[in-house]
Parts: sequence; C-alpha cells; structure tokens
Amino acid sequence: MVLEMRNISKSFFNVKALQAVDLDLRKGEVHALVGENGAGKSTLMKILAGIYQPDEGEIWLNGELVALSSPTVSQRHGISIIHQELNLIPYMTVAENIFLGRERKRLGLFSNIGEMIRETEKLIARFELDLNPRALVSSLSIGERQIVEIAKAISMNAEILIMDEPTAVLEEREAQKLFDLIQQFKSEGVSIIYISHRLNELKRFCDRITVLRDGGYVCTSPIEGLSEKEIANLMVGRELNDLYPAVREQFGEELLRVEGLTRRPSFEDVSFSVRRGEIIGFAGLIGAGRTELAHTLFGDWKPDSGIVYWKGKPVSFRQPAEAVKAGIGFATEDRKDTGLFLNMSVSQNVSVTCPDKISRWSFLRKQSESRLVQQNVEQLRVKAPKLNRPVKNLSGGNQQKVVLAKWLAAESELFILDEPTRGIDVGAKGEIYELISQLAAQGKAVIVISSELPELLGLCNRILVMHHGRIKGELDHSVANEQNVMALAAGV
Repeated sequence: MVLEMRNISKSFFNVKALQAVDLDLRKGEVHALVGENGAGKSTLMKILAGIYQPDEGEIWLNGELVALSSPTVSQRHGISIIHQELNLIPYMTVAENIFLGRERKRLGLFSNIGEMIRETEKLIARFELDLNPRALVSSLSIGERQIVEIAKAISMNAEILIMDEPTAVLEEREAQKLFDLIQQFKSEGVSIIYISHRLNELKRFCDRITVLRDGGYVCTSPIEGLSEKEIANLMVGRELNDLYPAVREQFGEELLRVEGLTRRPSFEDVSFSVRRGEIIGFAGLIGAGRTELAHTLFGDWKPDSGIVYWKGKPVSFRQPAEAVKAGIGFATEDRKDTGLFLNMSVSQNVSVTCPDKISRWSFLRKQSESRLVQQNVEQLRVKAPKLNRPVKNLSGGNQQKVVLAKWLAAESELFILDEPTRGIDVGAKGEIYELISQLAAQGKAVIVISSELPELLGLCNRILVMHHGRIKGELDHSVANEQNVMALAAGV
C-alpha cells in the first residue's frame, strides 16, 4: 500500500468530525471517497494534506509511520491536494499562483518570471485552454480558476494526488480533459483520491470506493458492480427514491421578459421570457455568458442595450438592492466570495435579505429573526450545531443551503440559481430539486444555470443553450437530451 490511514479521529468544538476512520490507497489507483456533506471527507483529506492534525490515529506512507505536521511536510512526502474551495490570490497572475511558495529563481535571489510563465504554458496546454499565464486570477471565471488549481497541484509532480470536487464548476468538455489526465496519471503510477458528488463520474475511472457517513467509516469496496443508486444508498444510509420530481406543465402569467439584452463582450442580443410556475435552464460551455447575464439581470452590471420587463413593465435595476426589493433572488455560483458573509453567523446570513421582517423602528427583534431563520434552515435541513456560529464553519454543501435559505426568507418571486447544487451530496441534491419544484408549484419562477446536464434535463421545462454570448437554441423538456444540448453549446 502507498498509503494507510488507521483509526483517524478529529473533533472541532467538541463535535466529532471523524471517528476511527480507515483509508488505504494502492499505487496507480484512483480511489473514490464519498459521503454526504458533513460526512468528514474534506476533514480527512486536510489531515492527509497536513492542514489539520488528527486527535487519534496513524498515517503510514510506503510502509513508514509519518507525522504530517504541516502542508509543507505533506508536499515533501509527495502529497498534493486540489481543494473544493479555491485557494488562489486574486491580485496575482496565473503563473504566480501556480508557483506560489515554490518560485523559480534566477541566481538564487530573484524570481524568474519567464521560466514560471513557460512552465505554466506547458501545464495549460495539457488542458488545451486559451488561458493567459500573465492574466490576473481576479479576471478569470470560476471554471478557469478551477483549472488553475488543478494545474497548480499537477505542477508539484505528486505521488499522491487528492482531488476534492475538481469538476464541480467544469463543463463536460473541460471535465473530459481532466478524466484523460487522470488516466495518464494512473499509467504513470500516480495514486489518486477522488472526491465527487457526481456519482456517474466515479463509475468511469475509479477502482475502489470508500464510504463515510456522519464522520464514521461505512465500507470500502471495488466500484465495479456497484450501481449509482447503491452508492447513494450507502452514503445516506437509507433507500433513495427518484432524484428528480415530475416536471410540471402548469404556468401562470409572464413574470420576466428580456428583449435584445447586450453587454459586450460577455453576451449579445439575448431574448427570453419566464412565467410563474416555470423552471427554465441555461446551458453552455465556460465563457458562454450565462453567469454574466445573471449578474446583469440582478443589477450587478449595466447592460449596453436591450430591455428587461418585470411583471409587464420595463425596469432598469441600477443595483442589486432594487432587484431584491422587486422580488428577485440570486444565488451566485461562488458562495465563498459573493454568496455569503463567511465571518457572520448562519442567522445573520439568512436574515440579511429581509431586514423589514426582523426589525421595528430600526431595532432588531431577536425572536422574529430566530423564528424566520429556524423555519428556513429546517426546510432545507441545514446541518448547523448552532445558528449563531460563523457560516464559514459549515461544510460546503451546508453553506450552499444557507445561500438558498436567505432567498427563501426574502420570499423572492424569481429565483436565479447559478450552480445551485455545486458541492452538494446526492441526498441533499434531491432535497434541493424538490424545493425548486415546490417553488414552481407555488407560482414562483426559477432560472437554473448549471454545468450538470442531467440536472437541467431532469428539472427544467425548457433549456436555453448559449454559445459565445448568444442563445444558440431552445429545447423543450420533451425533446432535450445531452446530445442535442451539447451540440448547440458547441455551436453546431
């Protein structure tokens, strides 16, 4: 065995995150690590990466007992991690981020920027992406930043590579390039621990699977012969029914209409409408303009031209507060930077969108806030020991639920959801899908932007496909499939 983690336990604030967990890894193996949000997957990997220290247990590498006291020590042992939450410095370039802490030197003193750029170009070429090594990370999309994280991990020539939700923000084309790389790593003897909530991915290239539940070890098994449903049942400890609710076909009046909306160079001449009770999806490759369109509708950015009609009247939201007041909620794709106030409590994050409901004469009514928050976190089954604790202490999936809870609390009429289930486990995904269906049944309208085609196909009444900033086509639920959506997304 390349790696053996034995009886690993870890607690935070007297809450057990891991309890006697085992994990082993063979040379050249891709080992899937799965479990619901809060099961302990990321905590276990952060222990292996030297970020956390275990309270109990042992770690053996190539037959030797080791103490991984820091990330630097872990890297020296040939371990590299691609984090679920991006850890890049926005004001530095792509090349500087990739070699941060490992800068190439000239004469042993000065940073050799030219060499770092050349090495970065070689790494990016493996993804066949048009990404400038000199570009500031702040100018990149979420998907492009994920590619930088992957390139950074690969650049360390690791013997053990930990991938924590690496495809969560990648489109199918970019994800396929990553899968090809994984096959190449396997052939070179690199061992990979792969964490993903996309169960269909695991069946494609993983050899074995380890399941965690509520911080405890459930089982390790060859993945061959296990169906996606069987894996999901092991994760949640119960039988899961159909993941997607039935698609409803009962619509009300038109709520939003967009005519010729343009913001160059992101998107141009975009026209569509959405009615009460309708769920429409936006598909497309990275850079297609979907997220930029959502930000413009929400008042973050000003369009160059075009008209937006809200409840039949033309509107021009100059800032998000005006959109929120009108009844529009926007769950952004990046919960860490734009979706949450990480240092504020769960309660404060949920109630921030509706101050009028929890205050009187500018004074906060704690009981009103508590009732409002409790109602919405219970509806979404948010796992939070205490609602007055910072939201940054929650798992990624539970943080995403808090983002959705704040727009539920605001009683929005139109929900714009950009990657609403990114980093959420299969059990919680089913709950989110049911919630979206319930919102539609209540006469709300929902716009879903997603890189997961099964999600759009399973949820939406219509799918609008964008290519290079324009709507390339529209597909009804009855005729949409992965092949015709991808053809339109590729410009065919």
